Amino acid sequence: MSSKFFTNRESNSLFDKFVAVFENVNVDEFDALVGYFRSSGYFKLRDHLDKVNKIRILVGINADELIAKHNNSYTLFDRSNADATREEFLKNLLDDIQECNYKKEIEDGISKFMEDIESEKIELRAHPSKKLHAKIYIFKPTVFNEHTSGEVITGSSNLTEAGLGMP
Repeated sequence: MSSKFFTNRESNSLFDKFVAVFENVNVDEFDALVGYFRSSGYFKLRDHLDKVNKIRILVGINADELIAKHNNSYTLFDRSNADATREEFLKNLLDDIQECNYKKEIEDGISKFMEDIESEKIELRAHPSKKLHAKIYIFKPTVFNEHTSGEVITGSSNLTEAGLGMP
């Protein structure tokens, strides 16, 4: 088993490392434990998550208002009536977008995020203590068991635009 140290200094970035993993490993599940989660980080990574079947994010301290608001409003709806839930949610989302003057990139990101929540591709949870500051990213391949290996990144970078090393 190999071990490689990676630092996000100079031209290295956590975003580039994530892209390399997603392009070279058939990732089936992506787990993240972070202190801070920002929509900017998720939106930057989202195109690379298309082939990932399950995304689980545990936030230890804080998620930005945009993500928290839309995640909480969706979870209040009745999932047993998917059509009505989707229609009501999309109406609320559209109203919010029209009122808040989002950029197109943000609007597209919110839509993809909500599709991921609705399809249960993503699970977003907050740690009850609000004191968890760890950062761990786990990439599990399609066939994952005790005899296969995945990728793990741990360090000091949150799932935010700044943490990913984006300008």
